[in-house]
Amino acid sequence: MTHRDPAAPGLARLTALIADETRAACLLALLDGRAWTAGELARACGVAASTLSEHLGKLVAGGLLSEERQGRHRYVRLADERVAHLVEDLAARVAPDAVARPRSLRQHGAGEASARGRTCYDHLAGRLAVTVTDALTARGLLRQDTGFALTDAGLRWFDRAGIALDRGGRRPLARACLDRTERRPHLAGIAGAALCGHALAAGWCVRIGSGRAVRVTETGERALSDLLGIDPGGLR
Repeated sequence: MTHRDPAAPGLARLTALIADETRAACLLALLDGRAWTAGELARACGVAASTLSEHLGKLVAGGLLSEERQGRHRYVRLADERVAHLVEDLAARVAPDAVARPRSLRQHGAGEASARGRTCYDHLAGRLAVTVTDALTARGLLRQDTGFALTDAGLRWFDRAGIALDRGGRRPLARACLDRTERRPHLAGIAGAALCGHALAAGWCVRIGSGRAVRVTETGERALSDLLGIDPGGLR
């Protein structure tokens, strides 16, 4: 007699929630970490607001999204960092030949910008994030051999760079997030979020338009060169 794992029903319900193209598009859009209105998401997903409302209700009920209301507006965002990692990890496992090709030069340009650098919930992603992660590892500031972990030298580096690490709560200090475009891990967790927040606040990076893509500024190129020895050419 076999005994089914008690987690099986819950896993089936979770995967069924994601196994819808419109709901998947919502989750991917919300990887920018910001709160969206239902109308904004409907336009981004190319569906009617009434259609999206039903999908959002299922995602909220399933614990993948949280919602809040301000006056007449309903805002939704990813429930937490764990949901962001789940979505990004699943997206990274989609075969490249299964991804639709850009239908215009504008879409191609947006895709290239996102691949160079973007946000993934509250940390950096894309080639920029992998480059920074590799530089931290090469300098002995981050270990990847037994999972992601900042070394003592890495903790001192964050302190010297003026990047505060809030170690309260249960969130890991450093963790790997599989990059969807690079197919390699980049830094997430408390350290990844702190680095991203500092990069945007200090003007190392600026957002491009209203999407997730970011661009490294001249200030950022100098800072990353001084702090991590990164060749500015590799950030463009």
